[in-house]
Amino acid sequence: MQIQLSLELLRVVEQAAIASARTMGTGDRHKADQAATEAMRQVMDHVPMDGTVVIGEGERDEAPMLFIGERVGAAVHNQNYHYPAVDIAVDPLEGTNLCATGAPNAITVLAASEKGGLLHAPDLYMEKIVVGPSCKGAIDLDAPVIDNIRAIARRLNRDKEDLVVIVLDRPRHQKLIEDIRAAGARIRLISDGDLSAGISAAVVGAGVHAVMGTGGAPEGVLTAAALRCLNGEMLARLVVSKAEHQERLAKMGITDPKRIYETEDLAPGRQIIFACTGVTDGNILRGVRFFGDGTRTHSLVMNLEERQVRFIDSVHLEKRPDVKVRFA
Repeated sequence: MQIQLSLELLRVVEQAAIASARTMGTGDRHKADQAATEAMRQVMDHVPMDGTVVIGEGERDEAPMLFIGERVGAAVHNQNYHYPAVDIAVDPLEGTNLCATGAPNAITVLAASEKGGLLHAPDLYMEKIVVGPSCKGAIDLDAPVIDNIRAIARRLNRDKEDLVVIVLDRPRHQKLIEDIRAAGARIRLISDGDLSAGISAAVVGAGVHAVMGTGGAPEGVLTAAALRCLNGEMLARLVVSKAEHQERLAKMGITDPKRIYETEDLAPGRQIIFACTGVTDGNILRGVRFFGDGTRTHSLVMNLEERQVRFIDSVHLEKRPDVKVRFA
């Protein structure tokens, strides 16, 4: 995969963030998601790749664009040139409700790898534990919560009371929340956005030490792609609660519904690229800022093969002869 592809994919998430940020605070989550998806698809058409969406907005009948199985990239329009084959996972706007209400941590997200480098995850829930590099090998998805809290505290050389665990604020997490508090750790409840939370857990200094609970499996694959680049760890297991879930897994060739997936099972690629841009201000990324002479974005772009993690602050200038660039 070409190294230059990282910056091409940066443009994709930047433009999706700008488009969705223009809907921020309007209260219309569907409009926000549509704006991000349309912008992402439009820019992706010009990226020099032969891409296939493996994690997207849904199946063809449910999503007008960026549906699972859709081909994207310049190869779609130019059959006479050989472009690299790439698997693509997208969440055009993680946190549609966050964007609609102006709440923190809405981001646009894209991950890419060589073919087969990202698990084709079914659209089910998934149990998850996410930690940073210092805690790799210390967690166990089947262990009691207090054991995981103790293990994380030992690895970080902290008291349990100093730990912050992010949990989605959902009724299904009531027991988990009680167990974490009983173990002595503190909780940051979030309404949406466990993908951005997972990234925060793997970045030292973000003030987050773990993410626990049940969230979407597609978001789990994207999180795993980011963690591969950040040297973090994720353990996950699909939540199979209905007969139709079993049927869906069988069609996808998943024979063990109780399997515990590790980070490299979810994102096994050797040439992973991960890119995200803040839409609203968050733990590690600032949101889109509009000003008289243009737009400013803050992004995270990572390349596993090159071992590069870039925080990119971009100014997108208006096309006017009197435009000015300001510092800070």
